[in-house]
Amino acid sequence: FKQAVVEHGARLGIDVEIVQRDPGARGFTPEPKRWVVEQTFGTLLLHRRLARDYETRPASSVAMIHWSMTDVMLRRLTRTATPTWRDTSQASGSRR
Repeated sequence: FKQAVVEHGARLGIDVEIVQRDPGARGFTPEPKRWVVEQTFGTLLLHRRLARDYETRPASSVAMIHWSMTDVMLRRLTRTATPTWRDTSQASGSRR
């Protein structure tokens, strides 16, 4: 399967690098490249439209991803916080 992915990527002009886990590592050790991908997916899911597959056309989904990543870039450049969906006015431990 790995070779098929590499060959398919080569046909599309994409260099595919397979990251192997260190055999001596015990427990959870995040792989650097995989960690970046997971972090990006997590950042995208902060945008409500991308949390579910609402779009019927692939072009609409791509446009939503571009808007979301533009928002992420602007927030990093302006050093503003990402808005949350939770009510932060109440303390997390004080439930009624």
